Amino acid sequence: MVLPGHVAAQNRRARHEYFIVSEVEAGIMLVGTEVKSLRVGKGNINEAFAGPMQGELYLFNAYIPEYQSKMPFPHETRRPRKLLLHKREMAKLMSAITKDGMTLVPLDIHFGQRGIAKIQLGLAKGKKLHDKREAIKERDWNRDKARLMRDKG
Repeated sequence: MVLPGHVAAQNRRARHEYFIVSEVEAGIMLVGTEVKSLRVGKGNINEAFAGPMQGELYLFNAYIPEYQSKMPFPHETRRPRKLLLHKREMAKLMSAITKDGMTLVPLDIHFGQRGIAKIQLGLAKGKKLHDKREAIKERDWNRDKARLMRDKG
């Protein structure tokens, strides 16, 4: 069971695949069985992305499995889900997507203090292969440096 403030689904590869320029928290329109599945901790947003559709922002390709109990009307697992943002935020993000060639990547889905599902979106620019290698080298060096300092001190 996911408590308020805890992460229900996380995209761990997003920070490896993209440079995150800025982050935005948005609401997400879900049906009841989707919320129940997320509260249990099911859901996958590793292949998901956000983009414009009919003048609004939607989350595409996010997998939220059907709830386990035998519900009479199960939901679609990979349907587009509408994102809830203020008009100014939405306009800013849409212009960044269309003009600057950036991508909206979901970082995690969590439940706020009032128990409402929220999604953390990152405005991202794709990394090249050499950027990924450099990030891995830097992470390894920081780990080794911390280990050396810990052993020395």
